[in-house]
Amino acid sequence: MGARRKSRELALQALYQADMSNVSALDTLPVLCENFEVSRKALPYGEGLVGGVVANLAAIDRIIEAGSAHWRVSRMSCIDRNIIRIAVYEFNFAADVPAGVAINEAIELAKRFGSEDSPAFINGVLDAIRKTLSRQGR
Repeated sequence: MGARRKSRELALQALYQADMSNVSALDTLPVLCENFEVSRKALPYGEGLVGGVVANLAAIDRIIEAGSAHWRVSRMSCIDRNIIRIAVYEFNFAADVPAGVAINEAIELAKRFGSEDSPAFINGVLDAIRKTLSRQGR
């Protein structure tokens, strides 16, 4: 497994913990690193993902709401919404990750951490968001 995939897993775990405990993901990340074995190669990109999602959370959630017909972010499962947040951050705010890569990586995270329906749900939401952003010229 590549360092970036491990970074995404670390970011997902920090964002999930933050959602479940109402503590900032920036505060949960060091605790995860203290209590679990974290790859040194994965840590910098994982920290960047967590920081980027936290810094852009309101904008990311607006993008998700606009792209997910009939689904509010607050009604999505905690795992699904945070996988989607990471992917939206990567392809909308991080210049070096193509949308297709972010979507594929999100689907892989969903297969590992989500429910049986998560991969299809996440793929549908992210594809709709990608198409909307493409039409807007982003």
